[in-house]
Amino acid sequence: MRETFPLLPPVSFILAGLFCYLITPFVKDWALRSGAVAVPRERDVHKKPIPRWGGIAMYTAYMATIAAILLWYVIRHALHPHIPAIPWDAPQIRQFAGVLVGATLVALVGALDDKYELSAAWQSIALVSSGLVLFLCDVRIEGITNPFIAATVHGGKVVYNPNSWIPFSGFWSCFCTVIWVFGVAKTVDFMDGLDGLAAGISAISGITLAMMAAQAHQYEVSVFAAALVGVCVGFLRHNYNPATIIMGTIGAQFVGFLLAAIAIIGTFKMAATVSVALPILVLGVPIFDGIRVVTQRTIHHVPAHMPDRTSHLHHILINHGLSTKQAVWIIYGIAATLCIIAFALLRFVK
Repeated sequence: MRETFPLLPPVSFILAGLFCYLITPFVKDWALRSGAVAVPRERDVHKKPIPRWGGIAMYTAYMATIAAILLWYVIRHALHPHIPAIPWDAPQIRQFAGVLVGATLVALVGALDDKYELSAAWQSIALVSSGLVLFLCDVRIEGITNPFIAATVHGGKVVYNPNSWIPFSGFWSCFCTVIWVFGVAKTVDFMDGLDGLAAGISAISGITLAMMAAQAHQYEVSVFAAALVGVCVGFLRHNYNPATIIMGTIGAQFVGFLLAAIAIIGTFKMAATVSVALPILVLGVPIFDGIRVVTQRTIHHVPAHMPDRTSHLHHILINHGLSTKQAVWIIYGIAATLCIIAFALLRFVK
């Protein structure tokens, strides 16, 4: 049955994209009827109210895609008993179940935030809790490579030094996992400031993670990443400038959580010499932008969660006279460049 795995990532991409594209108009109407609408504020780019909850369509499409693939497995085994059934007790099943449970928790709190504008503390509790769910389900950062002694060159080949691996204790593994999840989810949320920006950046990062996983024959990971790319692309049809709906807190943090979790399962366990560099490069734009903004606000004694219209990269580009589309495509280009560098490292550094 494993010979079918290479076909599943593109199938999951198509299904997720189609589901999200079709579901989003219904979610948009529901958001308008429910009052889940973003009213323009001074820092916002939009000039008129726009429905939130686009992330509900993304979440629904993603879960429907994963459910459809699992159902296909079950039906195929029922029709052909000689084909192995899904090993429900396998460690990786536990990991992916943790990803889906954590994503659901983030989506639930995000949806409530989009409707009732919860305090930042509730978002933080949800993200920390989802990180703990991952850790308890064995989706965890287990250590780090010392980059200064990670590899040597012998005979023109890069040779990995196993002594460079620094394992984490249980506490530090849990701490780093939670911080990683929290940081990536929040930085993707930070990027959701222009039409199509967060969805496009996430799609670029997601397709890179999917290609890396396929390159390493981690086809199950690739399926999860490809489905994420699909929902982002399907949603972009409605979210690209001029957007008719935004993904909201639920969409940004749901997507950010998935990117963080997929990176832990996949890239953190690839090419040991660059295992830490890979996810940081793939998610480089939101990570570097988030670090720069938080550092700047800390220096000026401004709360890190306080939004504005001057700090982020997309704000800087807009304030320098670029249009929304021009700013978005410049950031797309930066993200794609970092992802190409990350993929090249995976290909050439073992």
